[in-house]
Amino acid sequence: MKSMRYLVAVGLAVIVACAGAAGLVSGAKSQLEGVARVDVVVAELAPPSDGFENYLLVGTDSREGVDPNDPDYATMGGDLGSQRSDTIMILRYDTVAQTAALMSFPRDLYVTIGNGEKKNRINTTYSLGADMLIRTIRANFNIPIHHYVEINFQGFKELVDAVGGVRVCVPYGAKDKNTGLRIHRGCNLLNGVKALRFARSRHYYQFINNKWQLEGTGDIGRTARQRQFVAALLKDTVKYSAANPFGVGGVMRSIVGAVTADPALDIASFLKRLKPAADGSIASYGLDVENDVVNDMSVVKLAGNSRSVLEYFAGIGPAPVVEPPA
Repeated sequence: MKSMRYLVAVGLAVIVACAGAAGLVSGAKSQLEGVARVDVVVAELAPPSDGFENYLLVGTDSREGVDPNDPDYATMGGDLGSQRSDTIMILRYDTVAQTAALMSFPRDLYVTIGNGEKKNRINTTYSLGADMLIRTIRANFNIPIHHYVEINFQGFKELVDAVGGVRVCVPYGAKDKNTGLRIHRGCNLLNGVKALRFARSRHYYQFINNKWQLEGTGDIGRTARQRQFVAALLKDTVKYSAANPFGVGGVMRSIVGAVTADPALDIASFLKRLKPAADGSIASYGLDVENDVVNDMSVVKLAGNSRSVLEYFAGIGPAPVVEPPA
């Protein structure tokens, strides 16, 4: 499962963690009113569900307006000005137990587009509009989407830097020459540029038994790494907020510049409700998939435990066993 592509979730994670600092939520509320809104999703959002809320988190990747001299410019995919979804995740919040769970969709997951008959990879639906992405998720998986949150990768980079970087621990040294990633075994403090390299890595090599070996799981492994990053970001942002209460305003300003949400989402109230998740206790779920080729296009299709995970996020099944830590 490929995406964490955690970036959207990452931006959300920063917001949630900032809310953990005492007395900051009320002060942040006025700043957060500047978050951009996307009206097109309103008609597709679900009415309230009993006991849970689902937030669709979408990370977008575009080079539009980016300085070619940016150290991260060469690692960005897509054409100049193109806009695509690079992360598709759902955050499920239990309104009774006040707990949260995160699930990511592989970008290459083969789905029926919207309510129609055409099929393609799920990440292609974003180019047809955020409303089409929501409609596709509902039609294919019966999962209600109550709110929509989007963050762009460039904004994400600024968010990571605003909290002083995020500490990520890995069992082996790792590199990806395509993104410029290079991290050592153990814990690494990643700034915004390095975090994006970690998130974008599709050719993730690990130094095992004195030689570099391709991790091999492709987007499945990348999704797991991205969810790991979200948990790390939550914890580190809490520490930052507690130690630097006067620096949180800068974090909030970064959020306003990076995040887009549905018109009905009260972000400040949302942060308060998700504050318990800032201790890193968010349950992380990936979907089991298998590789396939359709019309000469490489895709993945659902397999294994996918049904139980999807039913939980649809509100019709119990919580599956949580994945072991990466």
